[in-house]
Amino acid sequence: MSNRVSRRAFLGTTASAAAAFSVIPNHAMGSVLGHRAPSDKLNVAVIGPGGRGRSMLNAVKPTENIVALCDVDWRNNALAAFNDNANARRYKDYRKMYEEMRNSIDAVIVASADHAHACQAAEAIVMGKHVYVEKPLTHSVYESRLLTNLAAKHKVATQMGNQGSSGPGVSQIVDWITAGVIGPVRRVDTFTDRPIWPQGLNTPKQPQWVPDGLDWDLFTGPAKLIPYHEIYHPWNWRGWWAYGTGALGDMACHIMHPIFKALRLGYPTKVQGSSTMLLVDCAPTAQFVKYVFPARNIAPPRGVRMTYPEVEVNWYDGGIKPVMPSVWPAGKNMNDQGGGCIFYGEGGDMIVCGCYGVNPWILRRDGSVQLPEADVAPAQESEGQGQRRGGSRGDEFRNLGATVRPAPATPKTQREIPRGAGGHEMDWVRACKESPDNRTETASYFGEAGPFNEMVVMGVLAVRLQGLNKELHWDGEKMEFTNIGDNEGISMIVEDRFSVADGHPQINPIRSPRMNAKEFARELIKHTYREGWSLPAMPA
Repeated sequence: MSNRVSRRAFLGTTASAAAAFSVIPNHAMGSVLGHRAPSDKLNVAVIGPGGRGRSMLNAVKPTENIVALCDVDWRNNALAAFNDNANARRYKDYRKMYEEMRNSIDAVIVASADHAHACQAAEAIVMGKHVYVEKPLTHSVYESRLLTNLAAKHKVATQMGNQGSSGPGVSQIVDWITAGVIGPVRRVDTFTDRPIWPQGLNTPKQPQWVPDGLDWDLFTGPAKLIPYHEIYHPWNWRGWWAYGTGALGDMACHIMHPIFKALRLGYPTKVQGSSTMLLVDCAPTAQFVKYVFPARNIAPPRGVRMTYPEVEVNWYDGGIKPVMPSVWPAGKNMNDQGGGCIFYGEGGDMIVCGCYGVNPWILRRDGSVQLPEADVAPAQESEGQGQRRGGSRGDEFRNLGATVRPAPATPKTQREIPRGAGGHEMDWVRACKESPDNRTETASYFGEAGPFNEMVVMGVLAVRLQGLNKELHWDGEKMEFTNIGDNEGISMIVEDRFSVADGHPQINPIRSPRMNAKEFARELIKHTYREGWSLPAMPA
């Protein structure tokens, strides 16, 4: 924000003015007292407006000042964002933007490739800037822990871009679980239909010229610099381990969040992964991950008999779905907006929702369905309009032959966040303007999003370490696997070579040299950054 007034300058001015009467504007008082009026505008910088950042930019633009845009690729989408925000300064290197505008920026939106999130967000936090980071929060476990601790130390407002966390579906699921509607949960199945970008690919052998407008060195950032190829960028970087986290990192932040929040999960203790062909550089076309979380000693609300026992959480992607429960309504598609989630209560009842926590419903052990009361009644035709209103979800299940009833009324345990376009982003804006001591945290502030993202990217480690052929034991506090021996080795496929000779299929993949598994795991947990990029120290 402009016209900042420091405490020293303010006191000096009032002293010299003696008896003169002064009126201090709201934004100036905010600089002194630690809060700002909601009507004051933030000065926002956006990293990655040519990709997902455009959506966040458009969400906050109507009420805030967009003062700087930074993108490594000045073609097409980024160019359109520049033209639509002509007053914003343009950058390719976020480090230069921070150097030149550190005193002109209040908040930063980070929506670059996954591998660059941590260094871009961490530097902003250390400068005292509020940060919004698109999901996944980071590329590694260590980076997630770092952002969690930095945000707490510097008391900035934060939000991860898993928009469903601000939606009513997640809140409803938390309320049902907390009230013991299906009893203790010992298993959860989740899935996504992603990836929708190519994965399971061999590393290209023939480099290409870097197109005009793209700075490939800056895109690479902290990762190892390799020759450019269009198979990596734009968009497809999600499927390459150096830059992305595959379908798990892309979508689990949406689909698993209701589980993490409702079951009050912490660090998993055991994990194992499997997949289609695992390549050293590219994520597989389909994956399965099994997490095991220990029992949690959490007191339920008064009058509720609810416990939080050890729970198994299963993840499927690449088009593979969990097996349908025996009482599943015949004809009902499990996929709701890109994925789904099934909580299994130990008595046989279930809670089901779609991706982002949308459209939650209860499936009872007898096959009957319970919905929020507003969704139960049959749709009715509006008089003289020929339109139907209300109860469309209830009709869907009745048409499948299910008995439909209202879900039990339960106490509301979650803050209601304004709905509509930009609600998730604007709730972060609201938090940015509140005093740290009196701030209401966002739905996915780093104190929750950080530990949650550790869980997500730790699943990526399980897939990449599947060649050890065992369940891995995880010490969350220390961020390390405890059952990988000092002398264990691991090898992965570098190139998938398939041919047909005399009518017979020939599979002769090229494998990497055998690596020390413990050292490889440590590098996955905490990356070694390329020279020129770094992270601040972990707060004590």
